Amino acid sequence: MSLTNTLLIILSITFLFQLIVPGLTEALYFQPSKALTHPYMFITSIFLHANITHIFLNAYALFLFGYIVERKLDKKEYLILFFGSGIFGSLLYYISYLIGLTPDIPALGASGAIYGILAAAALLYPDLMVFLFFVPMKMKNAVLIWFLISFIGLFNISSGIAHAAHLGGLIFGYLYTKYLLDKRRRYYEDIIFNEEYY
Repeated sequence: MSLTNTLLIILSITFLFQLIVPGLTEALYFQPSKALTHPYMFITSIFLHANITHIFLNAYALFLFGYIVERKLDKKEYLILFFGSGIFGSLLYYISYLIGLTPDIPALGASGAIYGILAAAALLYPDLMVFLFFVPMKMKNAVLIWFLISFIGLFNISSGIAHAAHLGGLIFGYLYTKYLLDKRRRYYEDIIFNEEYY
């Protein structure tokens, strides 16, 4: 089974438990004021969702882009991308709270992790055509727009969206995928440079 399928199943099962277990969401979502005393929230909040629309949108995005990104990475790299983006998203959300941009509002959802996957897709498939707001464009351009929306959203505390988490996911996903691509390029350059011809 692919890791994307596994993650989709975990997200679905966790949401089901949220519906049937009272207090589960409140115990595991990301509360900025409790981030240091409850560090597990950096991970557990990734798998929680506010409602059926929230989980559907995140699961649909993971379904669309997770598989194609997973094809280009090994299992370890893909998991680092997913969890690293999600955790860094929560970290940036926490920082936005510390500097006063965000009030002490709980955050939850896989959006940060999925935005990291979107950033990875933009580097791995830059010319892939996607629809953003029903407008066809290349993946690299769509991610740039998502970045701008997330950055501007930092200053709109009434939006109800954790834009800082989205921004953090994009940043981590871009930097980590770029690191992987640069590492592979150097590897193949070394092979070519050191190859002996007979």
